[in-house]
Amino acid sequence: MADLPPPSPPPAGLMSHDWAEGHRSGFASFVGRPNAGKSTLTNALVGTKVAITSDKPQTTRSVVRGIVHRDDAQLVLVDTPGLHRPRTLLGERLNDLVRTTWAEVDVVAVCFPADEKVGPGDRFIVTELAKVRRTVKVAVATKTDLATPEQIGQHLMDIERLGRETDTDWAEIVPVSAVAGDQVALLEDLLVAQMPEGPPLYPGGELTDTPDETLVGELVREAALDGVRDELPHSIAVVIEEMVPREGRPADRPLLDVHANLFVERDSQKGIVIGRKGARLQEVGTNARKQIEALLGTPVHLDLRVKVAKDWQRDPRQLRRLGF
Repeated sequence: MADLPPPSPPPAGLMSHDWAEGHRSGFASFVGRPNAGKSTLTNALVGTKVAITSDKPQTTRSVVRGIVHRDDAQLVLVDTPGLHRPRTLLGERLNDLVRTTWAEVDVVAVCFPADEKVGPGDRFIVTELAKVRRTVKVAVATKTDLATPEQIGQHLMDIERLGRETDTDWAEIVPVSAVAGDQVALLEDLLVAQMPEGPPLYPGGELTDTPDETLVGELVREAALDGVRDELPHSIAVVIEEMVPREGRPADRPLLDVHANLFVERDSQKGIVIGRKGARLQEVGTNARKQIEALLGTPVHLDLRVKVAKDWQRDPRQLRRLGF
């Protein structure tokens, strides 16, 4: 969970004189309280799944970059964890990651779900964001497919008022639905307009710079989060131990062996994840495998093991071991 690394250098042959005058490139970060639609919006703009989604709070734990390629621009989307009032060392580290990201990107887009009222959690985030003076701020009313036109209108006025009350100057306020595709292209245009002129930062066709092991681990965790009790999501971590092609397979029938450990904090949680006679874990494996195969484009054998790392969210040594 280190600071944002610098972008990859332009690929060979893509020198400064190769990009057209007026081309824009830069970084935008979606922020908001948990489950505000940040990851879904990232995936909609990129056009493929680069960030996991769930109805559980605190789904996103790593900074995932999605890359939008256009003839006139390259937009690099940074999907961060939801900023929240931390109760554990993990929570504190996730919040530190969010604040570091805010200071390093060109635009921060705050997501306010249109099916919920603007509340204390939103005010907390915007108040914190107001301390970052140089970064452009955009407000996005997400999930408009779940709200009536009257609700959306009131929501936009509430967002504008929150900006005034926190001394936050919104460069834009735009309603979107990532699920329905409403105004996603408009949001993209508005974000691009805020980017500085410059050459592409990544090679054409590259949709994310997140390592495959990280994406696979996130897909396993997404499958594990589906349908579990409210108190469990924070306690699940996934570590990919190994991803290797199966030896001796013919070239036209490859198979990738993926070995992953799911860590929970207590023995009782282990039982919940495994389920009766292993049924729950088997379902997690089936769902995760389908997503991994779609991501990597190859058949996968997924081996899942559930282990206990006692109170790992509060233990610095365990957090380092699990990659936080």
